[in-house]
Amino acid sequence: MELGKITTAGLCLILFFVMVLITCVSVFIGAVDIPLETVIRIMVNKMFGYGDISDVPTYMVSIVWRLYAPRALLGLIVGVGLAMVGVVMQAMVQNPLADPYILGISSGASLGATFAVLMGATVLAGTVFQDFGIEAFAFIGALGSSTLVFILSSVGGKMTTTKLVLSGVIISCLCGAVSNIIVYLEPNAEGMRSLTFWLMGSLSTIDFESVKVCGIAVVIGLVFFATQLRNLNAMMLGDSTATTLGVDLSRLRKIYIILTSIVIAFIVCKCGIIGFVGLIIPHISRGLVGTNHWKLFPISILLGAIFIMLADIVARTLSSSEIPIGIITSLCGAPVFAYIMLKKSYRFGGGN
Repeated sequence: MELGKITTAGLCLILFFVMVLITCVSVFIGAVDIPLETVIRIMVNKMFGYGDISDVPTYMVSIVWRLYAPRALLGLIVGVGLAMVGVVMQAMVQNPLADPYILGISSGASLGATFAVLMGATVLAGTVFQDFGIEAFAFIGALGSSTLVFILSSVGGKMTTTKLVLSGVIISCLCGAVSNIIVYLEPNAEGMRSLTFWLMGSLSTIDFESVKVCGIAVVIGLVFFATQLRNLNAMMLGDSTATTLGVDLSRLRKIYIILTSIVIAFIVCKCGIIGFVGLIIPHISRGLVGTNHWKLFPISILLGAIFIMLADIVARTLSSSEIPIGIITSLCGAPVFAYIMLKKSYRFGGGN
């Protein structure tokens, strides 16, 4: 059922204030108990240069400004990015089950990370690649897999939604098989523990440099796709109708694949694999405002940011040791998606 008693603009405003509130809450919640007043003083001083924090212990300043603050911002950025790409992917392939990883991006990133953790130390020793971290190899793997999908789906004529989805499945299976071979041939208990935590997703060990890198990629994608809402609506109507309206779907799909792959690659290389966000957030948003992307797009990115930051807060506070955020998003996402699938309360295609 679509939202009827409140306008889309009003809902956007409410969600924006909720997002800001949760961002503020995220800054002062963590393993170290720091008084709220102290957190506010530190943030005001660092952001605006106002107030004296000389009496605040140095470790508190470092924790708030170098750990909690960038982590909260990264959660916001990652949520926006994953939800945005989820909306675009579902429109692009006209499939409500599509998510940011349908093109094999996650499998490619996993392969790159697996190679770096389990084989990098021996295979890459003495080469120019030996100083590359797990993030760099995950990034290379993500872009490599999406490139293969791009090439495979273009063979034999123009790219179609069916060829795109099938190509993604093929590359995902291939990357998964190669990853398993590497794990089997190069057993490394310490490396496996590190790899497993990374593959489950985490916003830990983050600094402002990581926030900047992900932020630039997401903002570029956000600005571009905000200009593509008419084309996304046309895609939902089917290839024949979109062509009649003068929309070159083949060209647009290529552009969208490249940009969404880059956005997800940056997110994956910094945060690991965080599933279900790009799948369920667009569905929830459609239940609120319908399938028109002029309404769906802003609602989705706000809900995505809120969802990731809430999941991160739970991941930090649910246990004495941090739980990977990917576990939290999957635990929340699976039942929500099952409910939406069974309810079938809205149409996928067609504008509103």
